[in-house]
Parts: sequence; structure tokens; C-alpha cells
Amino acid sequence: MVTPITVLVVGAGPAGLLTAAELQRRGVECLLIDAHERPLDWDRATVVHPRSLEILDSLGILEPLLAAGVKQRGARIHAGGGVLGVIDLALSGSRYPYNIGISEEVTETVLAEHLERLGGTVTRATKLVGLREQDDGVLATLEHDGVQSHVLAQWVIGCDGHHSTVRMLTGIEQDGHDINQPWAVFDAGITDWPHSFEANYAYLDQIPVILTALPGERWRVYLRPSSAESDLVVDALSTLQRYLPDAGFEDVSHPARFDCHTKIAQRFRSGRVLLAGDAAHTCSPAQGHGMNTGLQDAFNLGWKLALVCHGHCSASLLDSYHAERRPVADMVMASGDAAESAQMVKGPMERRERDLAIRAAFGNAESRHREAVSEAELDIDYAGSPIVMGDPHDALWPGQRLPDHIDIQFAAGGAGKLHDYAKRPGHTALLIGGPATPPQALAELRRDMESLSDGAIIEAVVAITANAGVSDVDAYLEPAMADRLGIGDAVLLVIRADGHVGLRAGQRHAETLSAYIDLLRSNQAGTASSKGNP
Repeated sequence: MVTPITVLVVGAGPAGLLTAAELQRRGVECLLIDAHERPLDWDRATVVHPRSLEILDSLGILEPLLAAGVKQRGARIHAGGGVLGVIDLALSGSRYPYNIGISEEVTETVLAEHLERLGGTVTRATKLVGLREQDDGVLATLEHDGVQSHVLAQWVIGCDGHHSTVRMLTGIEQDGHDINQPWAVFDAGITDWPHSFEANYAYLDQIPVILTALPGERWRVYLRPSSAESDLVVDALSTLQRYLPDAGFEDVSHPARFDCHTKIAQRFRSGRVLLAGDAAHTCSPAQGHGMNTGLQDAFNLGWKLALVCHGHCSASLLDSYHAERRPVADMVMASGDAAESAQMVKGPMERRERDLAIRAAFGNAESRHREAVSEAELDIDYAGSPIVMGDPHDALWPGQRLPDHIDIQFAAGGAGKLHDYAKRPGHTALLIGGPATPPQALAELRRDMESLSDGAIIEAVVAITANAGVSDVDAYLEPAMADRLGIGDAVLLVIRADGHVGLRAGQRHAETLSAYIDLLRSNQAGTASSKGNP
């Protein structure tokens, strides 16, 4: 017997849980399976970055994580007994100017509870053992307690980790390399700790050590052990006591050694099969971007696959998933390799040159800002995507994430931010009038936009103006803010379900919005980009 299903998601880690939840909240039923009998009690990922916090906020599930975790407001980088530089996340521009330090199993619990509230669940102790793509779907063979069953899925999403069964059964090769120097990790308290607990600390010495803040004034201690048989606590103390002679570790738990890889799937989509999270990319833990990149994969993929499953868009829309997310994975992998190289410099002269270069970088204000933005994962831009289009503008361009700093006043009363309108499952059309935009012109444009909105792709049309004398709008913004956004006359911004600008148009608004909708529906205008109008 073969059971038909819409989507099979393999792997119930953070990426799989969020993927299933994003589909479920858009009315797409999916089967989420995991080979483990129960959630893991402890995992190595400990950092949720600002961009991921913004995503969880848009889903209404951030508060439990904030309550359980510790705010990491920055990172301090050391070498040779001194401080080389400080990453200050207040410079990032995010409304969450901190990471959250929390063990991965807590993040998974928050996501699993979110999925359950949406009517989804995890089918555990169930392995994928076979995949065969057919004309009418993908025939998947599952195994539970030694008994095999079959499902015919319209789509399969592999979120099953670095050793992905989905990837291997689909025959997708990987680019990249193994990381030769092993890592090790343990949790502990540190006696006589003199610094803030709201930060992370990196020591780029002979035995590199990274301290990641956890709740309860504990730390997850990452290190490169001196040998395969060395005492991990002794190794870490040999570095830490160079800076804090009286420091010691207490209540040590979960010591483990592990190998890492810099590897990326050559394709994130193969027919009806897609990859996300560690199945698509595995990186060094040096910067803590692995789990977060997987969450952002899920947030990018969920709305696209839902539109395809409901028949609103053709399957070619899913090609944009690889087009947008593979470059992000490349960037994360390159950054992780650079961090690995910086850690593993051995010669005295080379170490001095490295330390001087890091000091110089942090001595420059622009470089410090770049480091904060990169740490916050706010440097992700889909301007080269085949499904963004419209007018380029230095203030806010197609493909860019809608920034946090745009203040508005709601017509119904109260203050807010422009991104408050970007929390829907679908796209939001923001029609923004400048100080001199005639009220009648704005009203006519809004009617034109609403006539093109069927609720499938464009979920809502919002009218905003910088002219306080205009009524019958949703919100107001200050003229100075309109100027900062490059809004003279009316500008149309279409904000995608993932918070990125899909379209910017300063003229021919209705015509351009119609072309954008057609682009998403068919993705045939694949050469359209942020560099010009259709």
C-alpha cells in the first residue's frame, strides 16, 4: 500500500521543524519524520543570531527563547595575552542587538511546540531507506521498528544533517573539503570570572579556545585539543589561564570530540527533492552560523513551496531557492574557512602578522560595523535573484531585507515600525507616498494595487504617507524618513513573506506589480533583477 502525501520532510532538527511549520501555517500538510526515538538531550549549537531572532519574532515564538537564553551582546577576540578587537552587536542595526546563547535542544523545543500548535507533529523512530522519483511524485520507503512502508510525496525536503540520506539517495554531490584539525567541546562554569556574562570570548592562542555564554553563568567551551588523547579541561585551561591565572572550570559536563567539514551540496534542488540545513551545507562551528543558516533556508523555502503546492505558482519558482540560498552558503563557508585559518596559524611571525591585521580591522569604524552586521547575519542580500525586480536605489533596493529603523505612526493610533507589516504568510504591497504626493493620486494607486491582489501572492496592500494632512491611509512616516528611503513621489515596495524586498517601483506601479506577480507565477522572466524595470 502506498500513502499519498503532499510533502515529506526528513529530519526534525531546527531546519526540519521550521520547514514543516512554515508549510503547516500556510495550509500544506506534511509528514515530518526523524530517525531518533526522542529529541536529542544535548547538542553543540548554542548561538541564535539577530537575523534568526527577527524570523522567530515574525512568527510570534521569540519570547520563550528570550526568557530561556542569555543575551550575548558582543564578542571579544584575544591573542598573545591581549585583546585584539571587540564585535559590538549594537552596531548591527537589528532590533535585537545581541545573540541569544541557548543550547540547541531548547531551540528545537520552541520550534516543536510551534509546529504542534499549527497541527503538525514529528513521526519519530522512522528512517528513510529509499527514494525513487516518478512522474507523479517521489516514492519514499520508510522504516519503523523494522517494518517498511511507502509514501508517494509530491515533494521531499532533506533536513537530515551532514550525512543526509536524502542527499545521498538523490545523488547530489558536495563541493568543499574536510577540516583536518578536530574540535572538542564541553560545558562548564568558570571560577573567578571577572568579565560580563553577556558576551562570547575567543582566544586565538596555540590551543584556540572559544567561550560561548549559556544561561546560569555557564559556558560552552570549544577548543582544538592538543592531541587525540589529551585532557580537554587541561588543554582549555592552558590557554585561558594565560589571561586569567586563577580561573578554573567547575561542573564540567558533556565533553566530546568531533570532526567538521566545509561542504556544500552542488544543488539545493533536484526535481522534486530539495535540501536545507546541514544536508545542504556544513560549516565550521567557529562563528556559530550553521544552525542559523538552516533556519533561514527554511524561512526562504517555506513560502515558495506553499505557493507551488497550492497551484498559485509553477514549480520553477523553486529554482530561486538554490539561486538565493547557495550564494549565502558559499559566503558562510568562506567566512568559516577564514576563521579556521586564523585559528590555526602556528609560526610566531605569522601569528604577529595575523594579530596586527585583526587589530587594524577593529581599529577602523567601517570595518567594526561590517563585523557586527556579518555576525548578526544581516549581510544577506538577494539582489541577484531571478525573482526580484524593479528600481535600484541605494537607500533600499530589491533583494534587500526590510531594515528595522523605519519608524511609523499607525493611523489608528500608536507607534510602530515598517517591518510590522512584514509578518504575514504572504507578500505585502507597501504603497508609500512622499510629502508632496497628492492624496487623490495615492488613493487611486491603492485601488489599482488592490485590483491586482487576489490574496494568493499579494496578501495585503498598505498605504503609508509622509503627508500628515492625508487621511484614509494605514500609517504615516516622517518626511525625513521618506527622504532617507528615497521616496519623492509614490513608491511601491513589495515585501516578500521572508521580509526581503521583492519589488521596488517608483512609476508604472500597476504595470510593474502585474509583471512581478507574473514573474512569481511562472518564473519565466528569469533575467529580471534589481537592475531595471521589466
